[in-house]
Amino acid sequence: MNQPRIFTSESVGEGHPDKVADLISDSILDACLEQDPASRVACETLVKDNHVILAGEITTKAEIDYGKIVRDTIRAIGYRTSADDELFNAETVEIENYLTTQSPDIAQGVDARAAEGKDGAEQGAGDQGIMFGFASNETPELMPAPIMYAHRIMMELAKVRHGGGIPWLRPDSKSQVAVEYDEQGRPARILNVVLSTQHSDDVDNATIRKFCEEIIRRVLPAELITPDTEFFINPTGRFVVGGPHGDSGLTGRKIIVDTYGGMGRHGGGAFSGKDCSKVDRSGAYMCRWVAKHIVAAGLADRCELQVAYAIGKADPVSIMIDVDTFGSAKVSEATIIERVKRAFSFKPADMERTLGLRKPIFRQTTNYGHFSKPNLPWEKLDPEKLAILQGK
Repeated sequence: MNQPRIFTSESVGEGHPDKVADLISDSILDACLEQDPASRVACETLVKDNHVILAGEITTKAEIDYGKIVRDTIRAIGYRTSADDELFNAETVEIENYLTTQSPDIAQGVDARAAEGKDGAEQGAGDQGIMFGFASNETPELMPAPIMYAHRIMMELAKVRHGGGIPWLRPDSKSQVAVEYDEQGRPARILNVVLSTQHSDDVDNATIRKFCEEIIRRVLPAELITPDTEFFINPTGRFVVGGPHGDSGLTGRKIIVDTYGGMGRHGGGAFSGKDCSKVDRSGAYMCRWVAKHIVAAGLADRCELQVAYAIGKADPVSIMIDVDTFGSAKVSEATIIERVKRAFSFKPADMERTLGLRKPIFRQTTNYGHFSKPNLPWEKLDPEKLAILQGK
């Protein structure tokens, strides 16, 4: 008898210290792109107690008030005053800035111009590396169910908190959902849900648990919740000290939350704070876009795509497509690869142009995953490309 397959993914709220760092970095990126679309940005943020440290490389014509961006971002998350968090809040935070300009050695590889030792004059990749894209037809968003369910909990919790109806809610939070799959690879039931939320000191645990269970049941599919589904809510019994007060936060430390919850692979490069000349970001977005088209075209139930780059080179050094169709393949994998190469270009300049990656759109990607949000360019399906993949 086959053992049931169980897969678990987590999500974190916007007040989680790592996501505070991510949002500051992406907010700085958007501010640069808003004034200068050609900005080169690699901004990393460290947060701890009442400190924010900025580091990295930015080359831009934009005039940026980094202190204002940092404070406005922290305030928007919900750490507004000392009443929200005694140590970390927008009013008292101390900011250190160690940002410099981009290395000219890297710049000449990325720039669309010839340079000594560079192979050609096209815009090249901003670094070497591997990127993955993934899609699955188990949810309407063509995403794995565990990570989508975990994100839904976090989004609903944030909606309620920002609405102001629950005064004891605080910004830091985490969720985790375990899904059991049937033999056909479809979600069969939710085994358990973990939800931890920061709270003020004046609320009892019973109130928190009742409220959080209502949130969970509101957003998860009722048909997947059984009498045996377990809810683990604030399992330590207390979560008053949180955010950067309770733990340090660093840009790029939640890359599995940002992508597929572990069900699809990740090349290792972080997204937040990087402009699209960094293929860590643009290549991963492109791979997701292509994988989503393959599944939406009906060529596979699940698809994973890998692309690899060498710094300074325009063309990827390899493209790999792994198709898992559960016996439902309509065409061969070789045919899919041939059609993908005909429909899509993975050159950095083409990815920027096709997906509109020189616009200040990245702040909206930071929380609750960089994929599945219908307004993002790499989540929108192109009818012409679907037709090519379908062989029309």
